[in-house]
Amino acid sequence: MAREFYESLCAEQEIKINPLIVEVLEKTTLTENFTLKLAGNNRLRRVQRLNDEDVFIVCKCLKNKCVTGLDVRYNNITDEGVGHLAGLLQEENSALRCLDLKFNNILTDRAEILSKSLQCNRTLLSLRLSGNKIGNRGAMHLASMLQVNNSLQELELADCDLATQSVIAFTIVLKSNKSLRSVDISRPLLFSHQEGWAVHCSEMLAVNSSLVELHLGKMGMTDTGMERLSEGLRLNHSLRYLDLRCNRVTRDGVHHLAEVLKQNPTLEIIDLSSNRIEDEGAAYLSEAITWPRCALKELSVNSNNIRTEGLLSLTQAMKTNTTLTHVYIWGNLLEEPVCQAFRELISSGRLLPQHTDVSAYEVDGRVFLAEVFQNLRRHYHSTDCSGTETHSDSNPAAGPDSTSARLIENQQLVPLQPY
Repeated sequence: MAREFYESLCAEQEIKINPLIVEVLEKTTLTENFTLKLAGNNRLRRVQRLNDEDVFIVCKCLKNKCVTGLDVRYNNITDEGVGHLAGLLQEENSALRCLDLKFNNILTDRAEILSKSLQCNRTLLSLRLSGNKIGNRGAMHLASMLQVNNSLQELELADCDLATQSVIAFTIVLKSNKSLRSVDISRPLLFSHQEGWAVHCSEMLAVNSSLVELHLGKMGMTDTGMERLSEGLRLNHSLRYLDLRCNRVTRDGVHHLAEVLKQNPTLEIIDLSSNRIEDEGAAYLSEAITWPRCALKELSVNSNNIRTEGLLSLTQAMKTNTTLTHVYIWGNLLEEPVCQAFRELISSGRLLPQHTDVSAYEVDGRVFLAEVFQNLRRHYHSTDCSGTETHSDSNPAAGPDSTSARLIENQQLVPLQPY
């Protein structure tokens, strides 16, 4: 039925049928509240990516109340296509709850139109725009929209060419916005070394009581920024997931964060991968993990130039505190004492194989660690398209935006070569 309706619309509008849409509709059973998945990044074979005409037809199909989610990542949607989607969101009876537009070709002007459509929309819960070059002005329009929209719960704007002005605008809006649960503003274009955005972000965290997930990856954050951020984190009691990957935080910055962890009963997941914390930074974290009020469950310290002393301190901390269940360490110096310690953690059941990114093996009586392609989950908060807010306790599989559980079968291992 769905396929026939789509094909009739294409014939009526004299638009060429897209094989990807036909294939998806053939496999789709029309049930209440489902997501139409038309992502253009099929890894197994080439697919015909959606263009603006395809979006026009899809929007007409979306008037069907069953479709509450639309996934059109990695397509060729430009400003014209976004205009069609904005019109759909402005309809009084719009059923759309989740809209994923990541990595298309959306620019500033259509980001403005999309923002205006959301000022009066009360149904959309999740909007993902990462990878679209909406720029500072487009982001400012979205920040203004958040002053009046009180329904959106998830907003992704990573790699969107945000500037200092728009980053600060979002932190200011989040002081009063009570609906957003997850925000990603990673990889903006910040040219100032003063890290004023971190001061505003800290002030926001001190008063915000609704945000549970915050992504601040690739912000160029230094120890000074980490110190400022920690001031707000000490007063925050809602944040569960803090993403600080790919910054310039060293042992001194982590010291401030560790002091927060000693007293913060809510932070459960921290991503510090690709920073510079070294042995002393790992020791600060290890000490914090052993404190009774520390609630940390998952930690990534990949590629932080941590050597034997720091990694062993983490293993000792895990023996003391059983709250921490997921640890990711690949990319550091994994000498034999570390390999033995992690083999013991895994073999004893203290660290489950699917909760880390290393696996032990033995060659000629020596223990080594191989990389397992598993990493920290990318999301803590998620809103399904029925409108139900969920907090996942399972660690999803590696790979972008995957929500399936990790499988230990058929693990791919990259051996660490013996010296």
